Amino acid sequence: MPPRLDMARDHACLIVHGPDRTGLVAAVTALIMRHEANIVTLDQYSDDPEGGAFFQRVVFHRPGLSIALPQIDADVAETLDPYGVQWVLTDQSVPKRMAILASTSDHCLLELLWRHRRGELPVTIPMLISNHTNVAEDVRSFGLPFFHVPSQGPDKSAAEARILELLGGNVDLVVLARYMQIISEDVLDAVGVPVINIHHSFLPAFIGAAPYRKAAERGVKLIGATSHYVTKDLDEGPIIEQDVARVDHTMDAAALQARGAYVERAVLSRAVQWHAQDRVIRHGNHTIVFP
Repeated sequence: MPPRLDMARDHACLIVHGPDRTGLVAAVTALIMRHEANIVTLDQYSDDPEGGAFFQRVVFHRPGLSIALPQIDADVAETLDPYGVQWVLTDQSVPKRMAILASTSDHCLLELLWRHRRGELPVTIPMLISNHTNVAEDVRSFGLPFFHVPSQGPDKSAAEARILELLGGNVDLVVLARYMQIISEDVLDAVGVPVINIHHSFLPAFIGAAPYRKAAERGVKLIGATSHYVTKDLDEGPIIEQDVARVDHTMDAAALQARGAYVERAVLSRAVQWHAQDRVIRHGNHTIVFP
């Protein structure tokens, strides 16, 4: 069952961020009123009213939006460009195209596929790419295309070229659902769309291999997961969502990993949902996530 987007019909989302200027909020609301639209939700934040940065998310309803959208888009440019801000206007009934990359672990992957089938994620999934084949049947059972792209040895150029061939111009978002390969800076630049990753620890703790073993050896009382945008700096991109689970002295590395899987699934699915709903604004190495 595809995502239910009927509730988003004739709804647009306007994201605005840039220097905080007097009159900016009034300009946005007046613009929406000019086009006979009704504001459904409006969230905004300024990190400093005197010379700081301003962030705003406005969802509005306008009957016949698809016909009016080009005119609204032109008006937004004319109205907001003089303020020196960046803006994005999207039709909320148009789902983002989301490719998923996975390896052998299936818990995050299956969580995304299940939520997508239930209509909880406003995305389409044109493909799943994996460097292994063990998740192929699960993916195909959801009626989705599966592509096996092996990636072994130090030379990843052939695998990267194939991945770029599959993704090129076909997606708006890439999600790494426990894809255990490093995405190179060249690939990130060539893909040209946001890439979201799930890290199986509460960054910056326990970076690298075997995080749950390291956590068990350290005797932690909390474990967690972090979902972030991927940048050229490994595991240091802007954080979208984090969560934790309480553990105790009776739990070994395997028990920690099992409990951690639940946290990873929830954190990644929330991050993907918020991004797909245009609730996340990147600002340097930070994010503003509107409720």
